[in-house]
Parts: sequence; structure tokens; C-alpha cells
Amino acid sequence: MLPERKPITERIAGWSIRHRVLAICGWFALVIVAVAAGGVLGLEQTHSTDPGESGRVDRVLDAQTAYVPLQENVLVQSRTGTGRFADDPELRSATLDLTRTLRGLGTLRSPLDRDGADLISEDGRSGLVNIQIAGPDDAFLEHYDAIVKGVGDVAARHPQVRLAQAGDKSLSDAVDGGIKDDVKRAEYFSLPLTVIILLVVFGSLIAAGIPLLLAITTVAGTFGLLQVVGHWVPVNSAVSSIVLLIGLAVGIDYSLFYLRREREERAAGRSVAEALRISARTSGHVVVVSGLTVMLCLAGLLFTGLDNFKGLTAGAVLVVGLAMAGSVTVLPALLSLLGHHVEKARVPWLGRRRTAAGRSRFWTAVTRHVVRRPLLWGGVAALTLLLMTLPALGMRLQDAAVTDSLPRRVPVVDAAIRMQDAFPGSPSPAWVVLWEKRPGALDDPAVRTAVTGLHPISTTRVDRILVARIPLADFGTGEKADRSLRDLRRKTAALDRLDGVDHAVAGKTAFAYDFTKVIKDRSPLVFGFVLALSFVLLAVSFRSVAVPLVSILLNLLSIGAAYGALTWVFQEGHLGSTLGFTAYGGVVDWLPLFMFVILFGLSMDYHIFILSRIRERRAAGDTAVEAVVTGIGASSGVVTSAAAIMTAAFSVFAVLTAIEYKMMGVGLAAAVLIDTTLVRGVLLPAAMAVLGERVWRRPAAADDGPRTPGPRASADHVSGGA
Repeated sequence: MLPERKPITERIAGWSIRHRVLAICGWFALVIVAVAAGGVLGLEQTHSTDPGESGRVDRVLDAQTAYVPLQENVLVQSRTGTGRFADDPELRSATLDLTRTLRGLGTLRSPLDRDGADLISEDGRSGLVNIQIAGPDDAFLEHYDAIVKGVGDVAARHPQVRLAQAGDKSLSDAVDGGIKDDVKRAEYFSLPLTVIILLVVFGSLIAAGIPLLLAITTVAGTFGLLQVVGHWVPVNSAVSSIVLLIGLAVGIDYSLFYLRREREERAAGRSVAEALRISARTSGHVVVVSGLTVMLCLAGLLFTGLDNFKGLTAGAVLVVGLAMAGSVTVLPALLSLLGHHVEKARVPWLGRRRTAAGRSRFWTAVTRHVVRRPLLWGGVAALTLLLMTLPALGMRLQDAAVTDSLPRRVPVVDAAIRMQDAFPGSPSPAWVVLWEKRPGALDDPAVRTAVTGLHPISTTRVDRILVARIPLADFGTGEKADRSLRDLRRKTAALDRLDGVDHAVAGKTAFAYDFTKVIKDRSPLVFGFVLALSFVLLAVSFRSVAVPLVSILLNLLSIGAAYGALTWVFQEGHLGSTLGFTAYGGVVDWLPLFMFVILFGLSMDYHIFILSRIRERRAAGDTAVEAVVTGIGASSGVVTSAAAIMTAAFSVFAVLTAIEYKMMGVGLAAAVLIDTTLVRGVLLPAAMAVLGERVWRRPAAADDGPRTPGPRASADHVSGGA
């Protein structure tokens, strides 16, 4: 007889326990090296390329060595709203003062110019001064700062006149500043909430500190590695927020799975070493399967081909991979080192009550009621989720413009809104970019005539390219802006007749339009990949066809309900005053796809954990129905705790400034709540009770032995055991 081969998670944990000092020091050394790597190597970061026509313009501009100026606009209005530009001396005086102050900082156009009639609004009450900021690149920031200061100085000298600035640089700075502030606020709120929940769950400062330590070191290490990865993969500023979000969630989840099982085994009278051995074989296995599932599901985003998702995928995969590695290596070493001291430093009123990791009375009672009448309770839960999904049928994917994303109290947002009202499309005009396919082609008079016919607000000739800025009906991302963009692209199709010149239309509206189109076109590929992958992984883990089919159906119901909640709240505008946002009639284009991928992966954590405990109880001799009750009762405590932490982490994003983060926070938090209540608490036991023994390929007791000849495995040693 050959000796039974231990599962790899048990072998890894065994090594970590025997060499615990080396394992602990190795983990912290890895994190320190990762954090230091980005700064020490000093690698240049790669930049993303936009999709569609916007991407063509990106590549053309990147190939130019000459400086391409950005443009800022200053709106000139009477604060009383009654003055007309043509006959209001104060408006004309302020405009003249502004042009004199900004002279030398760039190429200026003013309503006082001979050809400046197009810079006076239709109602005659507003004027627009635009300036193409002078370069070269190393002088750009100096000139921009001087422009901002100059506008402020002129406004102070003319208190009766409103001067509002918005343009390429100021709008981008507003978005970047909002993201940085939101990241700081997320960090400020996330950690205290997580600590409080962990203290309630464990009742001990030491026990609560272990998951937090793993999560923090995991996130820190990922941030460091992203500085290295960013040399090859575009990593934008939003990735750090999502890495923090996912890192806290999975880092603490994986620790909870391990800690609660180890605690449960010690409460049953086993030694620390034996408890760790069982935890490594069961919960450690779940962590590895869940982590790999999450990472592979996230890889589905790569099917979009979008650079923005490449950095997001890299960050998410790195943070999940590190959390998974830490939970099966350094975590057993720490628990072995601490032993029974992990229960020390108990919190009054919580420590005594939380010492034993027992079965949840509430979820055991709920499950017993469900399995007695599974068709009734399962039908009610399924109908509830389907009703919640209905609003999602009218979901409209639409990226948020700056004025949709940030509140109007941000000065540049207020300026852009006022500018849009007076001069539609002027805060951020479309860019029609022409470039030479043969030298001298742009010098052809026919080119100048064709460009003039598009009525640009400004034109710039740089080396072998020409940039014409043309205001759309709206500079935002709604249907009005999209329709205006399509009209402009149809008009520019006439430029195809020009000899030796190629062209494309770019700009903020064009980028959002092209990005959304790619997402709509590629989403079926991502959905198909994730569904097929989930089926294969679950079928291999549980050696059953029914398990993956039921699991996928339940996940789809859960995600559909979360989509419905997202649409109802943000697209239809409910709870806007409570959450502090103004609905703009759509849902951020990338969010549903991201939610699908991340939720399908993360929900597998709970699903695999619960199903494994059910199968474990069935292998131990329980009937099919009793195994469902005892398995869910034994696992629901840790699932509820993990869900509470994950919901808290996601909910923090609902109180941030940008509407994209609010959507992400509410959508993910709603999905987790739905998943851990209606789906895992009602629909899953109902489905398992209806299927009975048919859920497994053959009886669990006969299917859980080792795959190689050898002695019978213990009841704890089950495929996917928790």
C-alpha cells in the first residue's frame, strides 16, 4: 500500500510551521522588496492608448516630437446676468485686461478680435477667451500656472465680472485631484470600519489583527509591484483604489476562512498543530481554489483589448495572488507561533462570547425551514431576485463626463457647466486631427478650405499634423453629444478625398463613445469566458455537473439583482440626495462588466466554502438534507463575517466624491448582501434539497477517497473541503 499523499496546501503549511521564523521573515522581506522595487528601479511608466479613432489620434500625436499645445477657455460674464457684451464697458474692460495679462503665455483668441464674433454667445451676454498654452513641454506647467494666476488677478480687479476657466488641463486636473482625494478618504474610512468588524467577529485584539496585517501587507506589496508592472502594462490612477478595495476584501476573507476553521478545531479539543493541519487541508484548499478562480475570472477583462483594463487586471490579479499566497504560508506560521496566545487581549463583552467558533443558530434555523419546503422558499427568493433585476433591462451604458462625475461645488465643474450653457461644446471641443502621408500635403489650399468648412474654434499646425478644435452640441457623454460626434465624423469623411492626408476625430466625447462601443462589442466574449471557466473549475473541484450549473444560475440571479439596484439608484436617480449625486441618465460604461467579473470570482469564495462544508458533512455520514443544514450552519458564521467586512469596504466608496466610485461601492455592496442572504441563505439550500443525492456524481462517502491507491481518507479530506 502506498502512503497517502498530503494535499499541497497541507504540505506548504507544514513547511511554514516547521520553519515559521523563516516563513514570517520571508513574507515581510517580500513585501519590503516589492515596495522598494518601484522606487529603486525607476522604470518609466507606459501609457494607455485609447480605442477606435481616438486611439489612432493618440498614436499619431505620440509619434510627434514637436509640442502640441493644450487649450484653456475663460468665460466672461456679468455677475448680474444683465450686461450684453457689445455694449457693457465693464465686460469689455475685463476682457481687454485679461488678454493683456495672458499675452505671451500662448496663442490668444478673444471676442474683441476682428474675427472674434464666434466668441460671443448667441444671447450676447457672454464672451469666451481661449488660449493655446505655449510650450515647449518643460515650460508648459509654468505657463499654465501663470494663466491660472492671471485669471484670478483679473477677476479680483473686476468684481462685477465673472471669469470662469475650464479646458484641457483644468478639467483633467479636476478628475485627477478628485481621484487622489477619494483614495485618501477610502483609506481613512476603510481601515477603522474593518478593525471594528474584526473585533466583533473575534473578540480579541490579536486575532483581529492577523487578518488586518495580512491585508495591509498584501496591498502594500501590490502597490510596489504595480510600479514595476507599469513599465509594460498601462496602470492609471483609478487602479490603486480598486486594488485597495479588492485587497482588503480578499485578504481578510482568506484569513477568516483559515482562522475560523483553526479556532473551530481547537474548540473541539484538538491541539494547535492538529488544528492547523486540518485547516490547511480544508480551508487552505478553499483559499487556493477561490483565489485561482478570482484571478482567472479577472483575466476575462483582457478579452476587451482595452488598455485601461490591462492595468486593472494586473493590479487585481496581483493583489489576489499575494493574498492567497500569504494565507497559506505566513498565516499558518503566525498561528503556530502564537498558539493559544491568539486569544489573548480580549475585548470586554466580546472576547468571552466569541471564543468558540460554533454553528450559527440563525442560519441553521433558516436553512431548516427552507429545506422542509424548498420549492416554496426557493421560488419566493428567485421571484424576488427576478423582480429586482427588472430595472436592469433598461440600463444605458454611458461614461460620466467631468460635470457628471464631480459635484458642481468644484470650481472647474461650475465653470464648465456655465460655459456649456453659453457656448455648447466649448469646455472640451472635439479634436479633428489631420496628418501628412506625404511631405507638404497639409500645405495644399484644399486642406485649409476643408478644415475651415468645419468651423473650428481654433486650429494648430505642428510639424506634420494639424489639430482643429470643433465644439460639439455638448462636450459631455450623453445622447446629444454622441449624435453631434457622429455628425462630425460623417462630415470629416469628406476629408478622405484630400490627397496625401489622413485624419481622425478624438477628444473626451469621442473617447467615451469609442470606449463604450468596444465594451458593448466585446462583453459577450468576457461573459462567455467567465461562465465557461467557472463551470470547468467547479466541475473539476466537486466532480459534479449539477454543482456548476446550479452555481452559475445562482450567481447570474445575484448579479442581475445587483444590476437592477444599480440602475434603479443611479440611472433613475433614486437616493440621489442621500448619497450626494445627481443622476445623468446612465451607468458608467465599464462598471457592469467589471462587476460581473469581480463578483463572479469573489462569490465563488463563499460558494466553494459552503458547498465544501456540505460535502464534508455528507462524507461524514449525514443525510443529504442534514448535510445541507449542518454545512450551512457551520460555514455561515465566517461567511457572514466576511460579507460584513466586504460590504463595509465597498460601502466606503459610496461616500466618495466621484459618481463612478459611488456606483461601484453601491453596486458591489448590494451584490454581496444579496449573495450572502437570499442566494446563499435561501436559494442554495433550496436547490441542494431539491437535487438531493443527484447533486453529486455518486454518493459522497464513496467519492471522497484519495485518487491513488492507499488507505481510506478521513472525513476531513474531501475535494474542495473547507
